[in-house]
Amino acid sequence: MAWLPPAVLHAETAPALDLLTVPQVMARLQLGRSAVYDLLRTGQLASITLGRARRIPTHALTDFIRTRLEQEAA
Repeated sequence: MAWLPPAVLHAETAPALDLLTVPQVMARLQLGRSAVYDLLRTGQLASITLGRARRIPTHALTDFIRTRLEQEAA
């Protein structure tokens, strides 16, 4: 068996890392597909690629929203 970090072996002790699909992000932001992919392409919204699938960590979406709110307030 390959070496795995303790957090992987004991997932119940690690914080949950939820990954969202593009359609889920579209629904949460009430944006179209092209707009979400533009955010991903420009690096405004972080994501990971798993094979051919694009996934957005929930914390990345939260960070994006927080940053936008701070920009609007300034």
